[in-house]
Amino acid sequence: MTTPAISFEFFPPQSLEASFRLWDTVQSLAPLNPRFISVTYGAGGTTRNLTREAVTTLHQFSGLRVAAHLTCVNATREETLRIANEFAKSGVSDIVALRGDPPKSSTKFTPHPNGFENSCELVSALSSLNKFVIRVGAYPDIHPEAIDQNSNIEWLKRKFDAGATEAITQFFFESETYFRFRDACIKAGLEQPIVPGILPIENWEGALKFAKRCGTRIPDWLTTAYEKAARDGRMELLATAVCTELCSELIEGDVNALHFYTLNRPELTRDVCHAIGIIPKIQLQNVA
Repeated sequence: MTTPAISFEFFPPQSLEASFRLWDTVQSLAPLNPRFISVTYGAGGTTRNLTREAVTTLHQFSGLRVAAHLTCVNATREETLRIANEFAKSGVSDIVALRGDPPKSSTKFTPHPNGFENSCELVSALSSLNKFVIRVGAYPDIHPEAIDQNSNIEWLKRKFDAGATEAITQFFFESETYFRFRDACIKAGLEQPIVPGILPIENWEGALKFAKRCGTRIPDWLTTAYEKAARDGRMELLATAVCTELCSELIEGDVNALHFYTLNRPELTRDVCHAIGIIPKIQLQNVA
């Protein structure tokens, strides 16, 4: 089995304790030699400043390639591009460009009057700067706001045409979901890499909430397995086995890169990576 390239996603800390937890998580996973790590925005752009601080700090001290999430939510075009240029000035050359989720008080995305209308406009503007590697999101299950899968794929094509070089999918629970999507994208003429997004299930109830919010299909067999594991006290064992099997099936299907949504908890992600043959290679030093 070929060893895939890997990358990790984190969310920005909102307290001093969370900052130490994030650094410990990065330290724990850095020896696995990720090709990059990324830092998210909160819903509605609520962690914009925290994201910027976390990205620049990790870029400066971790020794890893860091990608900054950037969204269209609650910001003018000028503000968004100013943030992008600040990232570039600090040496950050990777951006994950997303439309972004609406604020928690809203059920629908509404563009800022002077902001980007959608992710395609954001990607196009970032591409014109000629400063970044631009990644975008993709949905192997139908996006909650999409009419069907064809519109999902057409929207992804527009983002690639605007200047994105790679896509990272929303998480999914069965490898066939990804393979069907990948094959449909190839049939539609998309040649850029589409990297599977992997969610190690640290908390089943939390995973269910994420899945319902983003349109990820929840297979009946997985629900039954977690209900039984909860009764038997084997949730952690099941989580490792399920995620490892998913990754192994993807690798056997010629997937050469995986992106892990860590939720700032390293243990399960690290165990799965070890199980699929990823050997630690580097060691971070503590920040003075």
